[in-house]
Amino acid sequence: MPRSYLQEARKRVGPKKERIGPIIERLAAEHADAAIALRFRSPLELLVSVMLSAQTTDVNVNRVTQKLFEKYHKPEDYLAVPQEELERDIFATGFYRQKAKALRGTMRMLIEEYDGEVPRRLEELIRLPGVARKTANVVAAELGDPEGIVVDTHVRRLSQRLRLTRQEDPVKIERDLVRLVPREDWARFPHLMIWHGRRVCDARRPRCEVCPLAVDLCPSTRV
Repeated sequence: MPRSYLQEARKRVGPKKERIGPIIERLAAEHADAAIALRFRSPLELLVSVMLSAQTTDVNVNRVTQKLFEKYHKPEDYLAVPQEELERDIFATGFYRQKAKALRGTMRMLIEEYDGEVPRRLEELIRLPGVARKTANVVAAELGDPEGIVVDTHVRRLSQRLRLTRQEDPVKIERDLVRLVPREDWARFPHLMIWHGRRVCDARRPRCEVCPLAVDLCPSTRV
């Protein structure tokens, strides 16, 4: 995109600190149903679902966990079967050996250090085997105590298009976003960005003509 166009667009839309409120408001109105796509009934099922979602789709995870959660109800259940059996049960999610190992390690730590309960604090969640910052952020947010902002591919791409960040690294992008997004919106902001990215702001063919952010809030729009 030519520098002259970018400079003109930035002047048109205004500073990001002034835009973030209206961006969230319009996306919330446009995607009132925006929420996590994973299906779960408990904090443990949430944690397992998010751990299994790496490198696969939420639809695929939901298909697998529909049967998985009928068999495994508590941390002890994941340790009561041979690892090979757990691997077969989650095979369809991909990377099943690593995921099974991480799940068993996490369940063991939950039993030994957290009385079988899923911790809610980010610093505790990231200690669990196979739980990186993104996974921990998702779990903490869904359990009602977000300590950061989830940055997935959609959040990264849209944040860059909206010029909310110039960073490429997810950790640095999150750092920019937590300074910008009001804390009360930390949990819903990623969902709004994800659903908008799926429905409207496609990576290759963004539908700017129907985007509620076009013209006055998005410096990348071509409308």
